[in-house]
Amino acid sequence: MTTEGPQSSIDRELARIEEIIRSPRMRVLGASGRQAHTGIRPSTAATIVIVRRDGSDVRVLMGKRHHSLKFMPGALVFPGGRVDPMDGSIPAADDLPLPTRRMLLGNMRGKASIRAARAIGMAAVRELSEECGLLIGKPGRFASTHGDWAPFAQRGLAPSLAGLSILARAITPPGPPRRFDTWFLVTTDERIAYTPESGFMPSGELEELQWVRPRDAMDGDTREITRVMLVELMHRLERDPGFDPDHPAPLYQSRHGRFQKTMMA
Repeated sequence: MTTEGPQSSIDRELARIEEIIRSPRMRVLGASGRQAHTGIRPSTAATIVIVRRDGSDVRVLMGKRHHSLKFMPGALVFPGGRVDPMDGSIPAADDLPLPTRRMLLGNMRGKASIRAARAIGMAAVRELSEECGLLIGKPGRFASTHGDWAPFAQRGLAPSLAGLSILARAITPPGPPRRFDTWFLVTTDERIAYTPESGFMPSGELEELQWVRPRDAMDGDTREITRVMLVELMHRLERDPGFDPDHPAPLYQSRHGRFQKTMMA
């Protein structure tokens, strides 16, 4: 029995995405979307992929989206969400690694700026705090009038960006009324400075938080693009287990009717 390689797994998931894009339902959504939402662009989002190692056992933090949510209800996902422009102005203990910042600045939509790049990193850290109660930070003075960042101030931690590398980026295809341009950032659990006594502090948006093996997660209730990211993660762990920020990262997007992979410079 042969084991399917990373590229074969990715190709299979991309084929599933293309099949969905070409389905009659998506063609109807695309037509209605173009009529009702002309000019609307994907919202920028940030997702954080946290890896925990115990010897050869590798797990990743995931949770199930609440069944009442309109976008991917019940799906097993990584923590993450929409980027708030204010995220870029929140002080941090340190900056994004230079290669991470350079890749963001060289590939983001719209007007690229250091503040916009920081906002993506800070949004990933904030979403982890809001959805799981885990804080990536360093001891130090931190003050913010924004309630989303209160957990850091309460525990004497300043948000930290220094451990974030880019795993991949994915832009959802046209058609559905909600589209996202999502940056998947990766780090390890060693960067977590605070963990609630219960292990997690679910927000109600993510449920059944767990550390799950990537291969097991692929067999769970995951959507196609999440499975693609899980395969990318497994491939990255083989080639770059230290998550070097200089490592190349792929972009997945719909071009000429196909959902394709290209490498970001």
